[in-house]
Amino acid sequence: MPSASIPAMPWIKIPKESHPILIAALPKDSRVRTLNMFGGTAALVNGNMFGGTFARSAIVKLSEADQQEALALDGAESFDPMGNGRVMTNTVLLPESIMDEPAELKSWLARAFAYAATLPPKRKTSAAKKSSAKQPAKKSAAKRPAAKKKRAVKKR
Repeated sequence: MPSASIPAMPWIKIPKESHPILIAALPKDSRVRTLNMFGGTAALVNGNMFGGTFARSAIVKLSEADQQEALALDGAESFDPMGNGRVMTNTVLLPESIMDEPAELKSWLARAFAYAATLPPKRKTSAAKKSSAKQPAKKSAAKRPAAKKKRAVKKR
């Protein structure tokens, strides 16, 4: 009996011209940070991602009311980056046409920024904590039997 599975979303490389479009539409606020993530640009406030590029479009993290409005746009959908049914909480993939409408993209990013700014700040963890947390606990060394001492042979 064949198993039913969700078809994987085809990978679409983010066009290089999408990065400056997104950056130009970001709110002019000193708390906004950008970083490269998975070949795209991600925008963060207080460590929380609020927007970014994905495929030929943009994603935004929105309040419940704004999500409903965004999902009503033709071509918008809940953001499922792996295409396996695991939707990213509060995040909407906007229609591809948004990249051709800078004012509308700017408006959605402003809403996303306002929402994400209300979320608790994410704390950075130190590299030392991360590496020690991922390593399994060291096993105590098993006691080896003491090496046998060689007997001195008496010369006769």
